[in-house]
Amino acid sequence: MKKILIIQGNPVSPSYNGAIAEAYRKGAVQAGAEVRMITLNELEFNMNLEGGYRNKLPLEPDLLEAQEAIKWAEHLVWVFPIWWGGPPALFKGFIDRIFMPGYAFKYHKGKLFPDQLLKGRTARMITTMDGPNWYYKWFQGEPAHKMMKISTFALTGIKPVRITPVDLVGKQSEEQRKKWLEKIEQLGRKLG
Repeated sequence: MKKILIIQGNPVSPSYNGAIAEAYRKGAVQAGAEVRMITLNELEFNMNLEGGYRNKLPLEPDLLEAQEAIKWAEHLVWVFPIWWGGPPALFKGFIDRIFMPGYAFKYHKGKLFPDQLLKGRTARMITTMDGPNWYYKWFQGEPAHKMMKISTFALTGIKPVRITPVDLVGKQSEEQRKKWLEKIEQLGRKLG
């Protein structure tokens, strides 16, 4: 039984991201996976990495539980909107606070690259945006996708990482939104 953790990162509730996360969960459960879900706007934590890595804030109970859930999971599904080219502040603050040295990676003196402490996990990002994906990809350079895939997941050993962009969300009809939810549910059934 595959262990899947879905992290839903839209600070607005209810949201289309919430519906997407639920569609993926439904498909994965139908396929026999064990699924847990974290909805970031339900957690209580300071989004600001005050003190940086030198004077780390102690992690709040919700963040400790999130770290345990990530360690438990074999596959991570990250669902979040693209705002101004990147993820919402809540999402970025969550990453900053939990992907800490000693948990997600560990540097050693004299070594250029750190140990990847989250190796063995795979990921899928499902992102939503109001603009067209081709513009986000070719003109903006996919900054949120690259931030997560290269700067976060590659550094910590999570691979492969697949990306499902859902574009033109604000311009979609209800029928188009339903078709996307059906596609996402199928992704969940494929457990990838």
